Amino acid sequence: MAYSHSVGGTTWRFDDLREVMAKASPGRSGDLLAGVAADSDAERVAAQMCLAQVPLKRFLEEALIPYESDEVTRLIIDSHDAAAFAPVSHLTVGDFRNWLLGEEADESSLKALAPGLTPEMVAAVSKIMRVQDLILVAQKVRVVTRFRNTIGLAGRMSTRLQPNHPTDDGAGIAASILDGLLYGNGDAVIGINPATDSTAGICELLKMLDAVIGRYEIPTQACILTHVTTSIEAINRGAPLDLVFQSIAGTEAANASFGISLATLQEGYEAGLSQKRGTLGDNLMYFETGQGSALSANAHHGVDQQTCEARAYAVARRYKPLLVNTVVGFIGPEYLYNGKQIIRAGLEDHFCGKLLGVPMGCDICYTNHAEADQDDMDMLLTLLGTAGINFIMGIPGSDDVMLNYQTTSFHDALYVRQVLGLRPAPEFEEWLAKMQILRQDGNRLQLGRELPEAFRRALENMA
Repeated sequence: MAYSHSVGGTTWRFDDLREVMAKASPGRSGDLLAGVAADSDAERVAAQMCLAQVPLKRFLEEALIPYESDEVTRLIIDSHDAAAFAPVSHLTVGDFRNWLLGEEADESSLKALAPGLTPEMVAAVSKIMRVQDLILVAQKVRVVTRFRNTIGLAGRMSTRLQPNHPTDDGAGIAASILDGLLYGNGDAVIGINPATDSTAGICELLKMLDAVIGRYEIPTQACILTHVTTSIEAINRGAPLDLVFQSIAGTEAANASFGISLATLQEGYEAGLSQKRGTLGDNLMYFETGQGSALSANAHHGVDQQTCEARAYAVARRYKPLLVNTVVGFIGPEYLYNGKQIIRAGLEDHFCGKLLGVPMGCDICYTNHAEADQDDMDMLLTLLGTAGINFIMGIPGSDDVMLNYQTTSFHDALYVRQVLGLRPAPEFEEWLAKMQILRQDGNRLQLGRELPEAFRRALENMA
């Protein structure tokens, strides 16, 4: 079906909904690389005005990627909840934006609506929203998950403690874990990107993390960010695995480039459930995504990168994950060129994920060849904290020495918690107080004045 809109005496025509969506996207280098971006600001505005008039129901009738050839499309359509969609089913994309910004869209109504929304619907409305709109709506939404603690409650923000090491050296990893815990990091997960995918090495890292968590009775969970099939094999070998990790994308072909399918993810999910290691809940999947992943695999089907990203959240929500995060600036400037594009993308991803009922976090990051710096990351960190992000990353000095990219530090998490009055997960907060790492100072948590005795001994043992 063709679409058109007139602006200033010029009529702009678009061949199908896929083209309207792509050309309505705020400018970014990935869409230019793919050849799907608007050729001018005037064409982008025309596409946005055209998109605003599209009924939400149209996205159930006109698939951007054919139902017959893509299992992610089939998942989206087959799992759509018509009853949940009913309250907004009569709206256009523009009307939906107005509804989201109004008082009727509150925490309870948005939670009930989530199963009735498709990724394409939320991607569409995000394309006609300003930054403040993305923040205002996202902060209304709470997606709460549980494994050994409770993540996503109002007024709280968790962190992934990321103690990566270029050779998976145990002492180096332990030192980073200790450093992070002393700054109140690690309630989302203590998660390591391994230097190699050796199953034996993965099992040893899992044993080490399990020993640390068990010895100090830390109410958190561990994860080695390895391929889902390696996690399954580690479980088969009896390794103490808490969370099952996998990078995912929004098309069947892009997921195939990662060596996965929905069936593979289901197998990983069931293997994780068989462990029964959660104490408060059974949300045990951890997914990472990022705008540009489908394009980088030449698996985007002419769909813009932000819509492909939103489709990945439909994959994620099927498996009731504990954590999902967009590694927003990691793929590189070919897809998000500069700080402005990274900031916008991070807020879009968080908004879309939350509306779809996904527990969204963000790796607020950039690569060293992007036109971005740590000031840009400070801005995105502060905006996402305001928007109600579930969790962020915590890495020594903001510099990942294994993956060679720049992200947020242990101290950055402390900053945003202090400025915005955010607190860790409640069970983890109690543990921090018990270990004398954090103390209550008025309404804010502050670092303890002295190094806790338990960690003083740990430092001495490592030395």
